[in-house]
Amino acid sequence: MIDTLAGLAGVFALLALILLRIPVAVAMFAVGFIGITLMSGLPVAMGLLASESYTLASKFELVVIPLFILMGNLATRTSASRALYAAAYAAVGRMRGGLAQATLVGCGAFSALSGSSIASALTMGKVSLAEMERYRYSPRLATATVAAGGTLGILIPPSTGFVIYAILTEQSIGRLFLAGFLPGLLLLVLFMLTVAIICRLHPEAGPAGEAVPRAAAIRAFAQALPGLSIILVTIGGLYAGLFSPVESAAVGAGLLAIMGLARREINLRDLWDAGRDAALTSATVMLILIGAHLFNPFMALSHIPQTIGGFLTGSGFAPWVVMGLIILCYIVLGMFMDGFAMLVLTLPIFFPVITALGFDPIWFGVIVMIVLEIGLISPPVGMNVFIVNSVVPHVRQTEIFRGVVPFWLAMIVGVLILSFFPMIATALPDLVMGASLR
Repeated sequence: MIDTLAGLAGVFALLALILLRIPVAVAMFAVGFIGITLMSGLPVAMGLLASESYTLASKFELVVIPLFILMGNLATRTSASRALYAAAYAAVGRMRGGLAQATLVGCGAFSALSGSSIASALTMGKVSLAEMERYRYSPRLATATVAAGGTLGILIPPSTGFVIYAILTEQSIGRLFLAGFLPGLLLLVLFMLTVAIICRLHPEAGPAGEAVPRAAAIRAFAQALPGLSIILVTIGGLYAGLFSPVESAAVGAGLLAIMGLARREINLRDLWDAGRDAALTSATVMLILIGAHLFNPFMALSHIPQTIGGFLTGSGFAPWVVMGLIILCYIVLGMFMDGFAMLVLTLPIFFPVITALGFDPIWFGVIVMIVLEIGLISPPVGMNVFIVNSVVPHVRQTEIFRGVVPFWLAMIVGVLILSFFPMIATALPDLVMGASLR
């Protein structure tokens, strides 16, 4: 009982530190280290700090994090995003709501280059919002489309969120990347249907754009080919089993660097800046992981995961009721917490429960990523809403939050579809997964 109370005090202390804007890594490190010291002594805490840090830092598969972040940084510095958007507009821009549809397609394609929801929202916002304003799109629809479309970056591979999930749960990064592809397309289709419904009910929200002449459309598709080719080579090679996730990230970053240098869109200084930013972001992620690996033993010593798991599995609730409660908990936490913070705080508690109940951990990883996406557009902390607002500060945040409600509902529909048809997430990994992806 004393250990459990100490664990609960640690959880509340962690939440308080995060709400006080203390960096997640520092908060988890402090609570975990102090908790282990109080429960098992300073030598044990120092030993765990040394062993967990070394074990984590020596995992070769973590090289994928800086490489994919570098790939995303290079993608934002080249014309890849603009070319992808122009090609999408050439295909669907003449339709009612076509600019919003093109923005969603561009977000999906750029997500396959960046692996970051924030980068996708920021880059596509800069590319598309001015165009939608020029064609008199409703500010609510325009900003909400970018905010929601940007969330695809955490689901469509490569996804840093999947890497973190894989490390914390000891799952295969390759299987998770494979699992995220079809659900990512599903959400993209649901978002596009959402735009179509909004424009059907309110035609003035998304007027049709100008038809692109055939010659200009062909030129737009040709300019998008390098970016599409990089996506096909990196992600296609991963799905075909030709590359491991680390090799796929290296190939993608290398091809983007070559393309940018060949087109003179970037120079050596830009390469240096992109690499420095990737190193800084990777260091932040590594500190979060080290803090998590120190916080998790503290949770184990407090027996909180075992207590909650035992309660849920022995409560008599049907497994799907328990899963529904877990998803609801994620949705509520997503309104107040950063996605990484949620992962490192909740997975030690919930992951043993879902495996004990017989749920597929790869499928659960996809569900978690979608719920994290919901958090990215949920008030009051919806990060993507703030990113979009920084691009168009004259549009009120409340207006953007109102606009994302239909997309929020579309994500819930996506979770329900994946719950009824889990093979959407598991079929591709089961079909093409090979030993080389471990």
